[in-house]
Amino acid sequence: MDLNALALLVDIIDAGNLSRAASQLGMSRANVSKRLNHFERQLGAELLRRSTRQLEPTELGWQLYEHGRAIRHELMAAQESVQSLGKRLSGTVRLSVPSGFGQHTMSAWFIEFMTMYPAITLNVIFDNDIEDLIKGAVDFSIRVMAETPTNAVAHSLGDVEYVACATPALVREHGMPRTLDQFRDLPLITSELTGQKLHAAGRAGAAGGVPNIRPRLMSANFFFLREAILQGLGVGLVPRYMVDRDLAAGALLQLPLPPQDLAFLRTTMYLLYMPARYQTRAVTTLVAFLRDKATSR
Repeated sequence: MDLNALALLVDIIDAGNLSRAASQLGMSRANVSKRLNHFERQLGAELLRRSTRQLEPTELGWQLYEHGRAIRHELMAAQESVQSLGKRLSGTVRLSVPSGFGQHTMSAWFIEFMTMYPAITLNVIFDNDIEDLIKGAVDFSIRVMAETPTNAVAHSLGDVEYVACATPALVREHGMPRTLDQFRDLPLITSELTGQKLHAAGRAGAAGGVPNIRPRLMSANFFFLREAILQGLGVGLVPRYMVDRDLAAGALLQLPLPPQDLAFLRTTMYLLYMPARYQTRAVTTLVAFLRDKATSR
């Protein structure tokens, strides 16, 4: 089999169309098309179904793509092993992490990792956007979401549980709510996304089992929300990791809501990367380190 043609097939599928692949390879579109056609004639089978807007790999095309990508990654890994022979593990890893969990919990993990591997450089982006991963601007991302992108490899880092909490003084003033329905008359502090979920669930009415609750304070900044809860401005409905220490110290009290009342807010944290992107030893080492940290937390 022509390995150069196999590599071309990988480049075309990764690019999405012939024109983009030609531009990335510094070739003309006609030349790319000619080489692809020649490869298909050699194999006696169609690899890509062409249309005016996109390319759709055939079953054989997908199989050869997977083999070609694996071969390419193995060659890159071998080259990296030769180049790093006798040297400390080094390189640059660019990743994006959720702003809340990233700053609250993962910052300490990154410092520990850099202490262990002083020759590795980290470029950490704290945001909640997925576009950097899709565009290839980062090596991998960590995101909290209900569903993962279909074109990404996803590893679960565990569920994100939500907790209702308040200061002891606020509980003495308003009483201890024991159901979500009792939140109707309480000043609620939560994130914008949680507020949207509460609104959507409330619109479903009794069928959804969730009352129509209007938060007093909403923000995407969990540190701001935590401070407002600690100041007694309202009852908090936030991820448990944000207030675990405050609950343990007694600065906040967990409200005894039945677990099923908050089940609709549960999400999962995922480590995501694009399968076509080669992962260096520095990247795979950091990925393994973070997965281990998330499992043991």
